[in-house]
Amino acid sequence: MKVMIKEHILELIGSGENLNIEFKESRSRLNKDVFDSVCAFLNRNGGHLLLGVKDDGTIVGVDKESVDRIKRDTYAICKQTFK
Repeated sequence: MKVMIKEHILELIGSGENLNIEFKESRSRLNKDVFDSVCAFLNRNGGHLLLGVKDDGTIVGVDKESVDRIKRDTYAICKQTFK
């Protein structure tokens, strides 16, 4: 798996949302539109989904205490999708 460095993430945010980049605020949980974006990426050529970023590119971060739950939820939906 490729690890993104800070500069690359900031570059993606600076380029704004497009067919391959989506921002989701998702500070404490994943909501339905996150899953819609994942499905859209799966039906195209993939992309980057950046959590903790508002639509205007403002970085708000993800609540530290929610990170593990967001990881579990992401894994669960991907596991279900690829059965």
